[in-house]
Amino acid sequence: MITSVWKAIRSGQIDPVYIITGTESYFIEKTLDLLKTKLTDGEPEFIHFDLDEVPVDYVIEEADTIPFFSDRKLIIAKNASFLKAAERGKEKIDHNLKALEAWLENPPSSSVTVFVAPYEKLDERKKITKLMKQRAIMVEAKSLQAHDLETWLVHEAKNYGKALDKQSAQKLVEMAGTNLTLLSSELEKMSLYLGADEEEITVGLIEQMTARTLEQDAFKMLQSYLDGDVSGALSVYYDLIRQKEEPVALTALLASQIRFMVHVFYLQKKGYHAQAISKQLKAHPYRVKLLVEKRQQISEQRLLEVLDDLADIDLQLKTQSGNRERILEFFLMKRKSKAADAR
Repeated sequence: MITSVWKAIRSGQIDPVYIITGTESYFIEKTLDLLKTKLTDGEPEFIHFDLDEVPVDYVIEEADTIPFFSDRKLIIAKNASFLKAAERGKEKIDHNLKALEAWLENPPSSSVTVFVAPYEKLDERKKITKLMKQRAIMVEAKSLQAHDLETWLVHEAKNYGKALDKQSAQKLVEMAGTNLTLLSSELEKMSLYLGADEEEITVGLIEQMTARTLEQDAFKMLQSYLDGDVSGALSVYYDLIRQKEEPVALTALLASQIRFMVHVFYLQKKGYHAQAISKQLKAHPYRVKLLVEKRQQISEQRLLEVLDDLADIDLQLKTQSGNRERILEFFLMKRKSKAADAR
């Protein structure tokens, strides 16, 4: 596991070769930062290569060269695409994999070489992949599943000396999204704000201090509208208008959210579980999990009706002049009218 690799690095147990695989940039950068921190004796030597631009021979030659200013140097070789499946003839660089295979049998101890393969899967059939997994320390930088994200947030808060319960973790993801780098930054900011005297990161503090994205605001506005909370939807809308957001762009965002919800509910009805849905739609599992939990609260028919309404709003916004902010505002108020008619 990645935590055991980090623990070993922190204790000074650093191997000559690492391979980082996966698409979660936070785990990739955190691993590289840990190695940089531990290899700063004397004048640190950090060398970067892009294997989409230069052959792997450059990395081998640099690794075999004795460092000048420190005991060990760090070599970072990004985009190790020769480890994944590729169409024959489509490779950008012709890498000398025979030389790399021979080098892996006895890598020099004077350098720490990190191959970064930011891909979901490696080609396990390739000899170089098998040898790399045997000779290098594997670091899996995979995106967290929905049930792991909250656990990670609680653990990350502890690293800052703070307590975070499940409800607060859910609120933070709801407001800040699923980007681990951003989430960690938000936790650090709130920890500094609390100082040494206060320990708990509460829902109230998260609502007060978390910087919301436009997509998160649009999702909140849509959820309020679908829940019949007109005042909540309008409150978010007025905030966005004050921030000079265009009604046309907001309408497109709302429609995009609706289409995503329709796709999630359709796949769920077909028997797909949340993880399979997230993979099918290329969406973060946590985002899918939240929608799956709301499945019984709104019908697909209602979503399609709202999507049809938004298409009319989009047409009005693009063809009418005057106070265009009113057009989307009246749409958000229409939910209240329907509720009144039902009574």
